[in-house]
Amino acid sequence: MIKYTPNPTIEIDRGEMRKVFAAGLAEMAKTDDRIYLMDSDLMASMSTRSFMDAFPDRTINCGIQEANMMGVAAGLSAMGKIPFTHTFGAFAARRAYDQIFISCAYSQQNVKIIGSDPGVTAAGNGGTHMPFEDVALMRAIPNMTIVEPTDITMLASLLPQIKDAPGCTYIRLCRKVSEAVYPEGSQFKLGEAALLREGKDVAIIASGYCVHQALIAAQDLAAEGISATVIDMFTIAPLDREAVLAAAECGAVVVAENHNVNGGLGSAVAEALGEMKPTPLVRVGIKDSFGEVGTREQLAARFGIDAAGIVAGVKRAMKN
Repeated sequence: MIKYTPNPTIEIDRGEMRKVFAAGLAEMAKTDDRIYLMDSDLMASMSTRSFMDAFPDRTINCGIQEANMMGVAAGLSAMGKIPFTHTFGAFAARRAYDQIFISCAYSQQNVKIIGSDPGVTAAGNGGTHMPFEDVALMRAIPNMTIVEPTDITMLASLLPQIKDAPGCTYIRLCRKVSEAVYPEGSQFKLGEAALLREGKDVAIIASGYCVHQALIAAQDLAAEGISATVIDMFTIAPLDREAVLAAAECGAVVVAENHNVNGGLGSAVAEALGEMKPTPLVRVGIKDSFGEVGTREQLAARFGIDAAGIVAGVKRAMKN
């Protein structure tokens, strides 16, 4: 686990995650002609038309045929290419699951799957486009790497590693703006958690949208005399089990995620703790609910995954 100092005043990033993804992919494609971009008629939504303009022969718009896109990607991989596929996370995880499982993962192909608008970040697109179950599904696929970049700085650092990592990778990617948690130029290692704050009373393990909320919660808890560790578990699979063990030293652990409490990061941490060091644990996430229409902030409060929800989870964990 690597320690980082977060930005002292965390504000919304000026850049959008989708634009950093498109620019980063194009930059890598300049020196690696194996890279292909595939989309399911969402290139305008993902800001990847710039990639198509630069590399028209390596861009494939498969239309609204997500399952077919994964099959074509597997074929490209079998020919030695590195396809990056994109669709909304709800469709990548649910609609194309069998093709990802069999054509890509079972066949030991090298396919990078971008599932955008995870959880409440789908906002106005509502319940049909709001994946709360994508991590649970992808965790069930053997040897699948699952990554959720926290901000544009982390995304830029991880993209080259994702390209070079063998096998299938699912990237849970917020399309638009995110909080700038990390200073510009910060570097990260795929599979190794980031330590953002050290405390002694409780450890908060968070991912994606909930990382910034965990930092706010830690500040609020400090005002009440509660010292909280904050860990950004941006690689969900394979899990950084050493970071989980370190978190358990606090005596209580809270996992905060923009996902269903069943099968996601909280379940992964619970499994690790159960096997290595049983510790009081509270999972903060979506509970028996489908998605709804609303702003990101409204939905986070509605489902209890904002800073206030994390503070409440910490207090439940410490009672245990």
